[in-house]
Amino acid sequence: MSDLPAFVFHHISLSVADLDAQEDWYRTALGLTSIDERLDLPDAGVRTVVLSDNAGLRVEFTERAGSTPLRHTDPYAATATQTFTHLALQVPDLHAAFLRLTAEYGAPVVSEPGPGASAGMRYAYVHDPEGNLIELIELIEASVEA
Repeated sequence: MSDLPAFVFHHISLSVADLDAQEDWYRTALGLTSIDERLDLPDAGVRTVVLSDNAGLRVEFTERAGSTPLRHTDPYAATATQTFTHLALQVPDLHAAFLRLTAEYGAPVVSEPGPGASAGMRYAYVHDPEGNLIELIELIEASVEA
């Protein structure tokens, strides 16, 4: 029997330049419509908001005066810096999610939808308005032959 506790993913945090703009984009583009927490620390020059959806996705956005961007042109370039590199989201329909983010919400394309490294997986990458990488993953169930 292991003494290891059960770890459950709680949230990811993104440092952003424009909290209001990022909050608006993620609310509409990804459906993060619930505000779980909001914190303003004017003396520290920090504002935060934690947004979530009804499926358990939770993202914290932190705006700090004077912060500088770190932008990655693609997922491989992101690995040149030892840090978190992207937000990966599983979607039921890769094509629909990709079109929604790129056509409706102006997400710049990083890589078009294509086959993943694992069988039964397809993926694509986009940037959010501040250049953070978002990976979209669709898991395709193997068809059962009769």
